[in-house]
Amino acid sequence: MKKPERHSARKGGPEPAVFRITEARQSLQDDVRGRQRRYVLSMLVRTAAVLLTVLLWNVSRPVAAVTLVVGAVLPYFAVVIANAGRENVSALPSGLLGTAHRALPPGGEELHKRS
Repeated sequence: MKKPERHSARKGGPEPAVFRITEARQSLQDDVRGRQRRYVLSMLVRTAAVLLTVLLWNVSRPVAAVTLVVGAVLPYFAVVIANAGRENVSALPSGLLGTAHRALPPGGEELHKRS
């Protein structure tokens, strides 16, 4: 079934295309918040690893050594991931590609005459 064409109220012609923003980049605030969450989660895992090292030191030294290494190495990766910055955009959203630029029509002689 064919959808009815919508007409604008001013000129009676079809309305201009509406662009979707589903492909728009994530806002800077959301990006920073996500990186902060990942960093805090990584630091919680590190804290748990260090606590496990303390608890397991006299029980199982090899496991305690592994948790100690995880607790020592994880902050480096957490900082690298947190400072990675915004995601790279490979191209413009498809809603913006291929659209013609609107321009004013050329003015006629009557526009320059004074009445």
